Amino acid sequence: NTLGFVPSECPPMGLETLKIDDFQLHASTMRRYGLGAHRGRLNIQAGLYDDDLYDGAWCAGRNDPLQWLEVDARRLTKFTGVITQGRSSLWSSDWVTSYKVLVSNDSHTWVTLKNGSQDLIFIGNKEKEIPVLNMFPVAAVARYIRVNPRSWFNRGSICMRVEILGCPMPDSQNYYHRRNEITTTDNLDFKHHSYKEMRHLMKVVNEMCPNITRIYNIGKSHSGQKLYAIEISDNPGEHEPGEPEFRYTAGSHGNEVLGRELLLLLMQFMCQEYLSGSPRIRHLVHETRIHLLPSVNPDGYDKALEVGSELSGWSLGRWSQDGVDIHHNFPDLNSILWEAETKKWIPRKMLNHHVPIPEWYQSKNSTVASETRALVSWMEKIPFVLGGNLQGGELVVTFPYDRTRSQGVSREQTPTPDDHVFRWLAFSYASTHRLMTDARRRVCHTEDFAKEDGTINGASWHTAAGSMNDFSYLHTNCFELSMYVGCDKFPHESELAEEWENNRESLLVFMEQVHRGIKGIVWDMQGRGIANATIQVEGIGHDIRTAADGDYWRLLNPGEYSITVRAEGYSASSKVCEVGYDIGATRCDFTVSRTNLSRIKEIMERYNKQPIRQPLRPPVRQLQARR
Repeated sequence: NTLGFVPSECPPMGLETLKIDDFQLHASTMRRYGLGAHRGRLNIQAGLYDDDLYDGAWCAGRNDPLQWLEVDARRLTKFTGVITQGRSSLWSSDWVTSYKVLVSNDSHTWVTLKNGSQDLIFIGNKEKEIPVLNMFPVAAVARYIRVNPRSWFNRGSICMRVEILGCPMPDSQNYYHRRNEITTTDNLDFKHHSYKEMRHLMKVVNEMCPNITRIYNIGKSHSGQKLYAIEISDNPGEHEPGEPEFRYTAGSHGNEVLGRELLLLLMQFMCQEYLSGSPRIRHLVHETRIHLLPSVNPDGYDKALEVGSELSGWSLGRWSQDGVDIHHNFPDLNSILWEAETKKWIPRKMLNHHVPIPEWYQSKNSTVASETRALVSWMEKIPFVLGGNLQGGELVVTFPYDRTRSQGVSREQTPTPDDHVFRWLAFSYASTHRLMTDARRRVCHTEDFAKEDGTINGASWHTAAGSMNDFSYLHTNCFELSMYVGCDKFPHESELAEEWENNRESLLVFMEQVHRGIKGIVWDMQGRGIANATIQVEGIGHDIRTAADGDYWRLLNPGEYSITVRAEGYSASSKVCEVGYDIGATRCDFTVSRTNLSRIKEIMERYNKQPIRQPLRPPVRQLQARR
């Protein structure tokens, strides 16, 4: 089971998920505001520096056995256990090695949990990161609970992060409970799915909706588990000319499991809604080819699942089996492009798009995970237009670039030429999420993203080279963003229905954005599609290419655009295309004619003559002379 303890026991009350708000947390003393009771939450992260405002634990103002951290459940609750962690900090080592637990109904009279006549002393932490669970021998029913540290690391002080396990007692009169309750009407499988269960669920959905789904795999993980994807489309298995391709991926960090479950829920939801005739879902399925890849790093997920949702800490299972951070394991094409721009090589020696992968990256010796290689070939094979990768541990949508352009700078705005489009795409997810843009919501860790509309340019948050988002933008046509879908990376099973409600609308709205901008086909005079033609938008220094059938999609915000098409051997062609505010891409087709030079080359090759090399003599006389 996913919790590492008996399933009939009570779930976490929500210090980590922020269900317990700051006003429900109190303490005897605090060292300073940034180490107050409201920071004593399991897995809360400190900033890079020991910071005044957002630090990584509750720390008592004094080191003596009279200190306590208190949670007010606001109603009678059956308390069954406590999970503790030390302080999140790069610079100091603080944790509690033993503690007592007290409960109360009025916050004045306190009863210590006992073992017979002796006060129970629970063994706490041995270091600051690995969570330690203590179950109570007998559940305690009360409204308030206190953790009272009795001993602590001898070179540190009293600091802790806590989660309380408890079940609310039935109470129909309780105002707080009614106010905070969220229910879902969707009949879906709200649980954590192991690899085998995930595969089974995909099969069940495929059998329910055989005409619009197909299961396939894009490769294998380091330990040989197949990376399964499900395709949802009215013609599964084939690219239809003119129909854009969309992808969601999740779980590149194996311990960020909410995204994986959201994609499994999305796949069930779309199948059910399609069968019940929902116009919105039917339109989406008929007009789009959707790919969902719920678990990019199944090996890492297995590690996190083994210890369970409350005990995997902040990073167990993040990396692939061979220790690679898959999301940042792509070739760094930013520096190649930026160097070429500095040397003024664009567009003569190098293009501003489809930057090739450097040779060293392809060699056997490079430290590239098998999962990353599988993603790269999948991204190259299918003409994706828009993609989102679901991450966890924060509530924000990030967009490229993820790497800062100035060397040695850890955070600065680094916009792409398509910054306006990316900002819109990010906002389309964040603004329809139930919490992301809520100005009243509490900060997950250290950053208040709600005041930025719940979105941020990746590099202005923290720089990272070789991200999936930057690679996708620079090497393929696909615009890729990251959705951080919840403060808690591995929420308890009981939270999944609410997290689905938080994210469901955003997941759908973001998919619908693939139909924003212009689309069309580039034909030759005989009506054949031309692959690999370049689509250039005046004023935006990033081109895209047509797919195998000559079809293309260019994501753009509303406005008028001058579009130029170029293809080798053909004359360039330009026209103005207008993008409206309604969803649905504007159709913008091009028919291009061969250039004289390429016609002559073709004739020469047909008659077994060598093509004429430039510079050209007048070609007609040359032909006559050779007859």
